[in-house]
Amino acid sequence: MRYLGVDYGSSKIGLALSDEAGTMGFPHSVISNTPRLVDDLCALVAKEGVGAVVIGESRTLAGGENPIAKDARALGVRIAECASIPVFYESEVFTSSEARRAPAKEMKTRAAPRRANVDASAAALILTSYLSHTNHE
Repeated sequence: MRYLGVDYGSSKIGLALSDEAGTMGFPHSVISNTPRLVDDLCALVAKEGVGAVVIGESRTLAGGENPIAKDARALGVRIAECASIPVFYESEVFTSSEARRAPAKEMKTRAAPRRANVDASAAALILTSYLSHTNHE
């Protein structure tokens, strides 16, 4: 089964797709956080044959919810309703920092290339982390 990873942000959303076997995430693209976000993500889910979505769970270093967490959860609920697929959450602590250290790679983007690499790479890290410890058969 193929998975979509989402690194949710108030202005940009990093996206990653898993391989067909659902074992590893790869950076895909960065899209703007607009009122059409849910429609755009549901269209991508349908186009790519995605069977589940993994959204980065944003928390403070102390483990509490930060301001973006509520919006990310609301996005998950709306995707689940629109696409009729399960949505899971995975910790995203330090994924952006880790993505900044990774070498830049080419991908589809509508944002500045370096920033886009960070957002989409962070989504891939979130997705790969989830897939690495989940029995997803």
